[in-house]
Amino acid sequence: MLNKFAIGFYNLENLFDTQNDPNIFDDDFTSTGDLKWNNTRYDKKLADLSTIIAEIGKEETGISPILMGVAEVENKKVLNDLIGTAALKNLNYDYVHHNSPDERGIDTALLFNKERFSVLESRSYSLQLKNTEGARDFTRDILYVNGTIDGIPVYVLVNHWPSRREGVEESNPKRILAANRNREIIKEIQSKDPDARILIMGDFNDDPQSIAVRENLVSTDLYNPMVFLLTRYAGSLTHRGDWYLFDQIILSPNWMKAYENPLEYEKSAIFNPAYLAEAEGKYKGNPLRTYAGDHYLGGPSDHFPVYVIFKSGNSSY
Repeated sequence: MLNKFAIGFYNLENLFDTQNDPNIFDDDFTSTGDLKWNNTRYDKKLADLSTIIAEIGKEETGISPILMGVAEVENKKVLNDLIGTAALKNLNYDYVHHNSPDERGIDTALLFNKERFSVLESRSYSLQLKNTEGARDFTRDILYVNGTIDGIPVYVLVNHWPSRREGVEESNPKRILAANRNREIIKEIQSKDPDARILIMGDFNDDPQSIAVRENLVSTDLYNPMVFLLTRYAGSLTHRGDWYLFDQIILSPNWMKAYENPLEYEKSAIFNPAYLAEAEGKYKGNPLRTYAGDHYLGGPSDHFPVYVIFKSGNSSY
């Protein structure tokens, strides 16, 4: 019988520690800041997020995810605290993280199960963006990780693309640039490994049908298994009553091969059990956020996680 495992992605909504870092603007996320971010709230968020991560894909596979891309983490301390929680500390997780120059001080990272995934190489790729005045617009780097799943080489790109805060059309060129940067990295990978198994995951701040994702990133040679998950009633986040699916995992085609495939794609899903959502009122069903503006709600995140299930032909697992 073929074994199954999950790979996921989760935007953790501003996972900051409570200490002020003079090098980034994290003043709000301190006990004296506007958000009154203290150890009690921090510990609750860590406990909630770790419990959720441990459950992603478990119903289908019987195990917690073997890879988990995350966005909006401040630093290595919060990652150490996350994998050290009661829900994760016995699951053999480690992580890959590189500091990026983002103005908000948030980065991406990749959690991995050390029994199933071995890191061979990692680095970060920067995006050279300009603001309206022509100065450098600092944003999140693309995290590149090359490793093996059960001995089989894979390449993972973890993204958090520029936001839509300036407006969708106004900010679209930045996300197109981010998509093109991913394509450059993919081309570089394939020049050395033509049959490379590649996963491109992240919060793209764009839906599967948005130009930057559909045309610039996926194009004709990658596969986006999340394209049908977005409906009027479901997605990974909401804004002003509408659902969006900014959180996606995109695959190179060799994950899709059905014959003699040691790591074969099976399904994709949004992880949205009722306990992750608002229970009542105007926002019923929406992700239960940590903050709405500066009002503390105490939820885990303003995004739902997404994940992909694969079948493994390795009989030792």
